Amino acid sequence: MTPSPSVPGERLASNLGLTERVFAGPKSRRLLRTVESGLEDVEKALAVELKMTDALADTTSRYLYEAGGKRVRPMLTLLTAQLGDGATQQVIEAAAALELTHLGSLYHDDVMDGAAVRRGVPSAQTVWGNNVAILTGDILFSRASQIMARFGERAIKLQADTFERLVLGQLHETVGPTEADDPVEFYLQVLADKTGSLIAAAAQAGVIFSGGPAEYAEPVRLFGEKAGVAFQLLDDVIDLSADPNQTGKVPGTDLRAGVPTMPYLLLGARRDDDAQALRARIDDGVAKIAEGADPGILDEALTALRDHEATAQTVTLANQWSHEAIAAIDPLPDGAVKDALTRFARAVADRSS
Repeated sequence: MTPSPSVPGERLASNLGLTERVFAGPKSRRLLRTVESGLEDVEKALAVELKMTDALADTTSRYLYEAGGKRVRPMLTLLTAQLGDGATQQVIEAAAALELTHLGSLYHDDVMDGAAVRRGVPSAQTVWGNNVAILTGDILFSRASQIMARFGERAIKLQADTFERLVLGQLHETVGPTEADDPVEFYLQVLADKTGSLIAAAAQAGVIFSGGPAEYAEPVRLFGEKAGVAFQLLDDVIDLSADPNQTGKVPGTDLRAGVPTMPYLLLGARRDDDAQALRARIDDGVAKIAEGADPGILDEALTALRDHEATAQTVTLANQWSHEAIAAIDPLPDGAVKDALTRFARAVADRSS
């Protein structure tokens, strides 16, 4: 297994191009050095918190961590912390706790989605089975809660509220919309809960734990949630990529597992014969895969969906959420932090470069 990169800036550059896109210009370069230094401290904290006295738990809990990761959430925490006293010890540990929460959710997601690959390596349940993967996720959630408990009731509530939304998002995704629900709006709420809530908590934590102005907490929370939805909408597009090196997963993993994505939902909202026929081909393939057929039977249909207008619509929708994220931080003072957050929101909705 290849260990995660030792220099946080390299990880950011390789996964989202954030070094060039978010930290552009001389003033932002100074901010980048500050964030990179903070990320090194977060990595050290993660390494400590992931040490388990139980040998099996130590191995399984470090597995996906050592496979890499974008560390988007800690980066946001460190960015918004610059609105207060910077990367205090509480900021570093809160960032680590939220990253562990994210990590734990990946173990659970892969079990529920039946994913074979995560971060370019076999998923945890592929290696150890569903039960071990679920229990490992539970251990990581517990460790994250232990960290937050060090900082009092407000930190505990932030962690608990975020975890509740993560679970609700997964629950609603699993059960699916009712006949009374609009499938697209329902899915956007799932994304806000499953992805947006944790990114929102990361952005909010930077203000809270750095002693930043209280009036900035809500704008950065709203920013994080909307940027998180934009991020996931683009992930739905990237999921259809023919290049597994870009996704770390088999192309179309979510749809092959029967998990709806925005291109699929927008395809279903169209009433022309071609769209309906493609939707039927995908549904038929998913049903056959569930019965044990080779997942490759969906290759051609997913290629057609990738090139369909519904996928282009998803890109447009991601950009709309990105613009809303930028509008949310209008109350923040002008400067390097606000500029970097603005570029971040644009970057997560356009990962073409």
